[in-house]
Amino acid sequence: MSLVALAGIGVLTGLTTVLFGFGGGFVAVPVVVWADAALGADAMRVATATSALVMVVNAGFATAVTPRRVLAALRGSGVLLLLLAAGAAAGALAGRVAPPGPARWAFVGYVALTVVDLLLRPGFLRPRAEHGDASGGPRPLPPLLGAPVGAVAAFLGVGGSVMTVPAMRRAGHPMRVATALANPLTFAIALPATAVSLSGPALTAVPDTHQRLVGLVDPVAAAALLLGALPVIAVLRRRPPRIPDRAHSWAYIGLLALVAVAMLPLG
Repeated sequence: MSLVALAGIGVLTGLTTVLFGFGGGFVAVPVVVWADAALGADAMRVATATSALVMVVNAGFATAVTPRRVLAALRGSGVLLLLLAAGAAAGALAGRVAPPGPARWAFVGYVALTVVDLLLRPGFLRPRAEHGDASGGPRPLPPLLGAPVGAVAAFLGVGGSVMTVPAMRRAGHPMRVATALANPLTFAIALPATAVSLSGPALTAVPDTHQRLVGLVDPVAAAALLLGALPVIAVLRRRPPRIPDRAHSWAYIGLLALVAVAMLPLG
């Protein structure tokens, strides 16, 4: 896959970062698997690690340009953020040694189950009237969710928004707020996962591919994706599109389904 094509797909990662809080993870994983297909089974490991690096930059930048009044909803979430980071470190370490084939199918299976859950269980498409705490505001996320969410997100390279956005939606947040708050949570997951992925010996690249890996990260693919993503994040954060809440939630589900289908031919 050419650098121009990767940069073009980077534009899509920027869009998903702002509109869905993904940080680029769900888009980056299948794209890097395609781009690094010459690595064979190890392409999934490289895709997961490269996705983490892309998410660190995208989610960090998106968080930095998010209005403080929106981020205020995470006030008092220090324990949650620490547990997200601890779980992510454990998940990334597990990803270094886990067989890449099962990890790929775990990615597909997890996304598919999430789509089914969002469609069938009340609270995402059909918000319940009792959402919120006694004061009428959205409920905070339980800190104990941090470790398992961080571990699964880092192991699969999905960032965490696939779990945090539905949780915040069911806690009473509209989609525009839930997706914005997913970025700082994704950053807390992606930072330790990237540190683990960059450490240790690099994989041996396939001869004649001219690939150079840093740890498990493909820096060229990451740079190309970020080149397309960052300008989009900057523009859309200044002028966010107005999307009806229900249409926004349906688009979120549709994107998850599309990514799951895109991974199927790669198994």
